Amino acid sequence: MPSESEIHAALATVRYPGFSRDIVSFGLVKGVSVEGGKVTIEISLATRDPNIPRLIHEQVEAALKQVPGVTEPKLNFDIKEPPNTAQGNAASLPKSSIPGVKRIIAVASGKGGVGKSTVASNLAVALSKSGARVGLCDCDLYGPSIAHMFGSNERPYQNEEQQIVPIERYGLQLVSMGFLLDDDSPVIVRGPVATRYTQQFLRQVAWNDLDYLILDLPPGTGDIQLTIVQTVALDGTVIVTTPQEVALIDARKAVTMFQKVNVPILGIIENMSYFLCPSDGQIYHIFGKGGGDHEAKRLGVPLLGQIPIEMTVREAGDEGHPIALEDTAKSASSKVFHEIAAKLRATVAA
Repeated sequence: MPSESEIHAALATVRYPGFSRDIVSFGLVKGVSVEGGKVTIEISLATRDPNIPRLIHEQVEAALKQVPGVTEPKLNFDIKEPPNTAQGNAASLPKSSIPGVKRIIAVASGKGGVGKSTVASNLAVALSKSGARVGLCDCDLYGPSIAHMFGSNERPYQNEEQQIVPIERYGLQLVSMGFLLDDDSPVIVRGPVATRYTQQFLRQVAWNDLDYLILDLPPGTGDIQLTIVQTVALDGTVIVTTPQEVALIDARKAVTMFQKVNVPILGIIENMSYFLCPSDGQIYHIFGKGGGDHEAKRLGVPLLGQIPIEMTVREAGDEGHPIALEDTAKSASSKVFHEIAAKLRATVAA
């Protein structure tokens, strides 16, 4: 007769469709009973996708057939309606919060080069300037830039609980692989190691009483993004794009990924929206016009802001002094970042 431990071990090989994590660690297996060769499995799901229970059913049956002594597997599914979100998204998966953090907002993009880290840095600064306690976690392990953008080469240390103590700069709490490396040192790791680093940055950091934790995600929809949505409960994500179609194509992919895992899309930020010529005051739409606005309307989400191309934004980032620290009356970009921060605080109250 098979044992319950053997059955649990077999179930732990069944992955939730589209994820690398198994149904046992997700907490979906609610009961296992064994009577001779008859095995009954109770599984609870929150999804509107009929393919999810079907795929899990097929995988569980296949896994149980590999257990000696199992002659009659039976699966009982309790399928619930997932919680409503601003987007009415589908699959709902169990996640946990981060100690010391009230709200978690991800800043994402479908492709690189759209200024996502610049946006994440300045949003964090603008939220902090509005009176909130803010942390910024650089989740881009392969191309970390937060350390440079905040002008710090400090090395973090561990406290007595073996937690990473964030670097503090301009009133923000910061964590980045950039604080652990020399400028020319690459991060050469494969998926599983990248997953462990990401989980450590999220779960083993001594975040100190934050109203908001901003996650600067790497571009794309790969291992790190999936690890984050599997590990913590995001309050929402902001999608950064530029106006041209080639960027919007990839932005749609990022939106679709977050919708599939039931993460609300808080809005779209159009970066490099236009160039305001300092000599004649004329506006030039170098990368096209209206792409972000059109995409936001198509998705039914807010266009949170349109950030212009300004030399001072680039200079501020290179000098380690984010432009959102500047007076909004002196910088159009700083003004937009503070306006976006106010909209996010109204949407995601800490």
